[in-house]
Amino acid sequence: MWEYTDKVQEHFINPKNVGEIENADGVGNVGSIACGDALRLTIKVDENQIITDAKFKTFGCASAIASSSMLTEMLKGMKLEDAKRLTNDDIAKALGGLPKEKMHCSVMGREALEAAIADYTGAILPMAQGEVICECFGVTDLEIIRAVKENTLKSVEEITNFTKAGGGCGKCEGRLRELLAETVEGLAPPLIGIKREKRMTSLEKIKKIEEVIEREIKPTLKKDGGDIQLIDVDGDFVTVSLRGSCAGCHSSRTTLKEYVEKKLREQVLESLVVEEDR
Repeated sequence: MWEYTDKVQEHFINPKNVGEIENADGVGNVGSIACGDALRLTIKVDENQIITDAKFKTFGCASAIASSSMLTEMLKGMKLEDAKRLTNDDIAKALGGLPKEKMHCSVMGREALEAAIADYTGAILPMAQGEVICECFGVTDLEIIRAVKENTLKSVEEITNFTKAGGGCGKCEGRLRELLAETVEGLAPPLIGIKREKRMTSLEKIKKIEEVIEREIKPTLKKDGGDIQLIDVDGDFVTVSLRGSCAGCHSSRTTLKEYVEKKLREQVLESLVVEEDR
């Protein structure tokens, strides 16, 4: 569904350095399973301040696994001072690039590295001291401002791609616009009193897709002995499983594209793409 590079696929299918270092010198924990992505990075540092080993455990998508795997490969043999300067863009470039909607995975890797180094040195992470702007994913204003500056972000959608902020309930979107205008020189501040078209959040999108499937698509398929189950929503890609008489039917592809996808595009979002779970 996503356009992944060969490097991303390689590190997802055969991830390197999976696990946890016993008696690690530094441990970095970021994200949470409740938010959809979580990463635990452990590092070993020798007397010459060289990272001799790095391992990871992650809960997340292909990009999260690939980013974590590539990060550990980059770290082994690297001087601690050089590791401190690693950016999320360095991780993404090493993978040959990531889909824009998945850049937050490389950011998570960078954040885990900073947390592990802070744990080793006894420092306090400045990003953690900011004001929480996105309560859904626990993203602070300092993290948002940093992402905007480092990656030259120009829209709220881009902020969501890099930090996940605004990708949940959407209540923080106004504050994200304010931070964006305050951070980017020459960007006009949000206009007061002018109604903007509301951007659909991930949770809103999933809810609408579920409603259309339950209200219209399932009843129609059941008339012919078929059924459908929503498996996953990843960006604009919707994965479903056809059941009953629809499973293995020679017309299943037509059902997916000419009925299910068409119905979801009409009632939820025009850019949705429906695929069958394999």
